[in-house]
Amino acid sequence: MTAVTLHVLIVLFLATMIRSTFGFGEALFAVPLLALRIPLAIAAPLAVLVSITIASVVVAQDWRHIHLRSVGGLLGSTLLGLPVGLLLLRTGKPQAVKAGLALILLAFSVYALRGRMPLKRTDDNKLWLLGCGFFAGLLGGAYGMNGPPLVLYGAMRRWSAQQFRATLQGYFLPASILGMAGYWLAGLWVPAVTHYYLLSLPVILPAIWLGRILNRRMHGEVFLKYVYVGLGTVGGVLLIQAIRG
Repeated sequence: MTAVTLHVLIVLFLATMIRSTFGFGEALFAVPLLALRIPLAIAAPLAVLVSITIASVVVAQDWRHIHLRSVGGLLGSTLLGLPVGLLLLRTGKPQAVKAGLALILLAFSVYALRGRMPLKRTDDNKLWLLGCGFFAGLLGGAYGMNGPPLVLYGAMRRWSAQQFRATLQGYFLPASILGMAGYWLAGLWVPAVTHYYLLSLPVILPAIWLGRILNRRMHGEVFLKYVYVGLGTVGGVLLIQAIRG
């Protein structure tokens, strides 16, 4: 086993643990670290292929915990935001949007972690549902990163750890499949992607299992605090990226 292959396996194991435990966050971890040793054109589709695998396993295991109405609404509004994101990427100033999102995530995380006032549940508020789905599509089109608004929505819904994890995977599964189809049409699903993916399966599957165990040990406010910290971390990374341009 080469040093490059070992690096890829370690990164994908840790990224899968993060995703399987919390339902999000692996992309910002995996892609930059993978790109240190393999080309970004390989790292990005490899991460999406792994995402499909994680989501497929979680959906198969925990489909009863998926909030189907939310998944449908988020996917539908994502399709509306996607072309806006693509247009922004080509003609606008996407860094400004990234900085704005970063500040929102940081402010939300700090507010929630301070815990002075409990956040109200959004319940079935369609405005929150459509808004978060739309911005997920916008960010997906502009940056290939649609997770933060979805996590924000899940946190506002105050789902249990199991429902949070399962519902996000119910969204990410079709979204990731569409993303992988785009890579294939663009000619980026090359043999190297499949090669690393097949090598990673023996470490990905145990990581999904371990993440599920950790997720089931988290309850109520403890899990939400981890989510808020994760959102704050994502916001910080996005802000740094926006400043660097």
